[in-house]
Amino acid sequence: MQSIENLKFLTTEEARKIATNFGTPVFVYSRKGIEKSCDDALAFPNAFGLTVRFAMKANPGRTVLEILKKKGIHIDASSEHEVQRAILAGFKPSDILLTSQQLARSLKDLIPQGVQFNACSLRQLEEFGKNFPGKEVSVRFNPGLGSGATKKTDVGGKTSSFGIWHEEIGKVKEIVSKYGLKLVRVHTHIGSGSDPEVWKAVAHYTLEIAAQFPDCRTVNLGGGFKVGRMIGEKTTDPQTIGKPVKELFENYAKEKGIQLKMEIEPGSFLMVNNGAILTQVDDIVDTGEGGYTFVKLDMGMDVNTRPALYAAKHPLIVIPQKEKSEQKTGDFVYVGHCCESGDLITQEEGGGPQLRTTHTPEIGDLVVMEGAGAYCSSMSTKNYNSYPETSEVLIDTDGTAKLVRQRQTLEQILQNEVLVSLG
Repeated sequence: MQSIENLKFLTTEEARKIATNFGTPVFVYSRKGIEKSCDDALAFPNAFGLTVRFAMKANPGRTVLEILKKKGIHIDASSEHEVQRAILAGFKPSDILLTSQQLARSLKDLIPQGVQFNACSLRQLEEFGKNFPGKEVSVRFNPGLGSGATKKTDVGGKTSSFGIWHEEIGKVKEIVSKYGLKLVRVHTHIGSGSDPEVWKAVAHYTLEIAAQFPDCRTVNLGGGFKVGRMIGEKTTDPQTIGKPVKELFENYAKEKGIQLKMEIEPGSFLMVNNGAILTQVDDIVDTGEGGYTFVKLDMGMDVNTRPALYAAKHPLIVIPQKEKSEQKTGDFVYVGHCCESGDLITQEEGGGPQLRTTHTPEIGDLVVMEGAGAYCSSMSTKNYNSYPETSEVLIDTDGTAKLVRQRQTLEQILQNEVLVSLG
């Protein structure tokens, strides 16, 4: 039998109160937890200075961004739209690094404001050079190695389109020379849930690339620090993986006479276990002998698409409507409320139902889905089956629960539809 998961930051009383006051489903975040994770990231071992950039795609909510800004975190933006949201949340343009798969259409407007640009392809570097000759630029390289919890979260190596392939460094030098650019930052990122040993190896290769550009003064090693959601899953210790990397930077300074500043870009590390989804059991059905007992929740892939997309596992904790002297346990398949066979909250990789051991739920019980602070709200398939965007609540440092995102209304779902005469 699997281990029964425990609540990470909520209490049963808080969960019941939030459900009563704000309804379900609802995202709940812990400000205290977010700030503690920021402190841990800012303590990452470094030789000559550190900038921590939040991978904003993990959770771009305004309140989250404001908490991070107060802690001194900068921004890693994956699109021009994220840049604009970060600026609206109070970040200075110079604190934002734009690293995007698609070339920003507003690049000519963003760079003069002070936004830093990280070219992720030869085409992007060429376009930047045409528009901003003589300027400082950053380049993302694919170092030839990748690591991820699944192939879908692996962003390095031959199977990845992210960054300029390391063997094309000569072409990078040609473009840099052609437009008189100053390549001041070398960037790599190998994947989410990365293997610490691979991460250290990539740091070594990244420094070798940096050595080929005399203007380089910053090395960005990306993020992908594994955070354990489930019991038994390991969490990357920044101190453990950071110390040998710090030594690499110190050795580089001795050999080259250049003290490189380091940047890292945590997303999950800052948010994963500081967020949860509070949901309710809507129904329970079974498919007879040899079948399954399905627990239907009042949320699904419209709220958190990770289980459907990656077969990702999230802790599920049943909170009964009223305290019980004894709670029985059993094996159940948890499913979402979307009319979609793939909306399985507990599923095997590749699809198909997977049993999860929990306390035996009843209709009306609450279920807390833990590990939902990153890549849940931001990646949800909003409005599938026309379900509204989920509300969000922050537990502040004084313990009060504050609404930070309202549940979407039907009018808001429909607001961008254009009525046309069909004759």
